[in-house]
Amino acid sequence: VQLVESGGGSVQVGGSLRLSCTASGFTFDDANYAMGWFRQAPGKEREGVSIFNSGDSRTYYSDSVKGRFTISSDDATNTIYLQMNSLKPEDTAVYYCAATLGLNIGIGRQGMLQTGRYRHWGQGTQVTVSS
Repeated sequence: VQLVESGGGSVQVGGSLRLSCTASGFTFDDANYAMGWFRQAPGKEREGVSIFNSGDSRTYYSDSVKGRFTISSDDATNTIYLQMNSLKPEDTAVYYCAATLGLNIGIGRQGMLQTGRYRHWGQGTQVTVSS
């Protein structure tokens, strides 16, 4: 499995960015998977941002981004997107795409946003929000 991210960059407070992560090595149509985004700011631990779980088609968001970020998937292109609106300086971080294969049911939001659940990781893309 390979994950390739794109879409990071610099934006002013209140602006928007869309991140993309294209997966190879499995196809969305044929697999059960959970896939989404984590981020790591300088000096901080990596934290879960948003996950899409194909097993029950549910989405999960951290409290810090809920209402501002939206995760979506495109089976045709094997791509996960993260639309980030109303960006704040505290959203500045390296954003990583992550995926795990298999059926994840009844895990709950906290579990789905744990880094240890995910086996496959992208290289990361920088998002910088300036005031």
